[in-house]
Amino acid sequence: MADLASLVAARLQPAFDALEVGADPVVRPSDRADFQANGALGLAKRLKRTPRDVAAEVVAAAALGDLCSTVEIAGPGFVNLTLRDDVLAGLVAAVARDDRLGVPAAANPETVVVDYSAPNVAKEMHVGHLRTTIIGDALVRILGHVGHAVIRENHIGDWGTPFGMLIEHLLDLGEAAAADELSMGDLNGFYQQARRKFDGDVGFADRARARVVALQAGDAETMRLWTILVEQSAAYFQVVYERLGVLLTPGDLMGESAYNPMLAAVVEDLAGAGLLVESDGAQCVFPPGFTNRDNEPLPLIVRKGDGGYGYAATDLATVRDRVDRLGATWLLYCVGAPQAQHLQMVWAVSEMAGWLTPPARAVHVANGSVLGADGKLLRTRAGTSLRLVDLLDEAVGRAAEVLTARGGAPDGVDAEGLARQIGIGAVKYADLSTDRLRDYQFDWDRMLSFDGNTAPYLQYAHARIRSIFTRAGVEPASLAGVVPSLGEPAERALAVELLGFEAAVADTVDKLSPHRLCSYLFGLAGVFTAFYEACPVLKAEPAVRDGRLILCDLTARVLRTGLGLLGIETPDRM
Repeated sequence: MADLASLVAARLQPAFDALEVGADPVVRPSDRADFQANGALGLAKRLKRTPRDVAAEVVAAAALGDLCSTVEIAGPGFVNLTLRDDVLAGLVAAVARDDRLGVPAAANPETVVVDYSAPNVAKEMHVGHLRTTIIGDALVRILGHVGHAVIRENHIGDWGTPFGMLIEHLLDLGEAAAADELSMGDLNGFYQQARRKFDGDVGFADRARARVVALQAGDAETMRLWTILVEQSAAYFQVVYERLGVLLTPGDLMGESAYNPMLAAVVEDLAGAGLLVESDGAQCVFPPGFTNRDNEPLPLIVRKGDGGYGYAATDLATVRDRVDRLGATWLLYCVGAPQAQHLQMVWAVSEMAGWLTPPARAVHVANGSVLGADGKLLRTRAGTSLRLVDLLDEAVGRAAEVLTARGGAPDGVDAEGLARQIGIGAVKYADLSTDRLRDYQFDWDRMLSFDGNTAPYLQYAHARIRSIFTRAGVEPASLAGVVPSLGEPAERALAVELLGFEAAVADTVDKLSPHRLCSYLFGLAGVFTAFYEACPVLKAEPAVRDGRLILCDLTARVLRTGLGLLGIETPDRM
């Protein structure tokens, strides 16, 4: 089902094509009508005619009678179009009968790899992992909903020189004690203890360096100990993911270690293609267009002077693996903005090597940072990185306090579960409702408020609508086939807003920006409130009442579906 703007544009297109094939009608929402077509202005300039004359010719030729109640030419050549009420009512009824609420499956589904979260083994997940995890999870849900084959990849840091000291520290503690410490979530403490011993104990440091050599050589006992670290850390990560309510599972882990067998081939193939250049003993590629502050060519270091592989080699192998083995055509990297240049260089080299070629392409889904009240990176009062699990626990605790202040959970509703839905939803929505490229300030009072652009406000709007059906003793399914009359302006405004869900989802996919869906849902809740205040539902005569109940039910379903695509739960009672 086409969204309204596309529906109007499709009706205008043949008339524009008659004047210039492919001319864009440029249909936009309008505050003077439902839509405004501005395409006559640009077309008139190319045809060397007056915009009003072009607009008049388009209006005369377009088949609009069964779609629009009024079509007017305004100003220098704008075309204002108001849709017929019966058309809107019919479309609303059709969407209400559609399980997908008017959102079509992708015409050309792709295989999409979404790289997100990416914690490090034996290191705590902190607030710095919040945005990549939440944004990535929302995109996984949305892209899957519209029909793409989505592959989740959690590119964890599970390899490198620190593992020498971590394995030796594990041996010092004893395997059972170390596993117990890691399973309890004290990853930071484990890592810091190992680091202190490495810095302060020469014998320990020597053992740690020797252990790195054994690890890289594939020594069986060393690999077994390394596996303990990885498995215990992964189990703890999963606890955090389940608390946060994201889709990542242990099966989505794809550590840096997985690419080790591929690194030699990466270097060999780059050399064979004539792309490798030796610079200060290292093997590098110099992709065109990248320079340092002195305007000198910037290298991507593939193999270091000591023979070791750098992050770039692993990232190149990752691109190659995702395209060749997984068959991905769309690679999304949900990674902080500071990684932009590195990623662009990796992709440029991948293109030069022939590993990343159309239709395959890579996109950096960059994100800003989470800031505290002081405008600096959010940290604990002691100045250390805030553990993600502590932040989530605090969110649930604060939500419970808010519930208590509002009179507590309704009878028969699990108060603990409701606090979790509200608290976790508040954290997610505060993040997702912000343009992902911007930093945002973490403000508990604002994000847990039941007023304003927040998850609790939208969750409560959904619950309030569901309570209408409880009071009426009506099951929404009994209204199948009802067509609303749209006799009141507020009814009509709600119908138009509801029919914008498809466009909001499409816009979110196009921009890979969940905040666009958030903006739509917040706007919908506001339009519903205006409708509910202006139009009695349960006291209306039966035919009008049923039409208004259809609008209520469809609003609740769109809110529930939209929030679900963001990974946010919607309680039926609050």
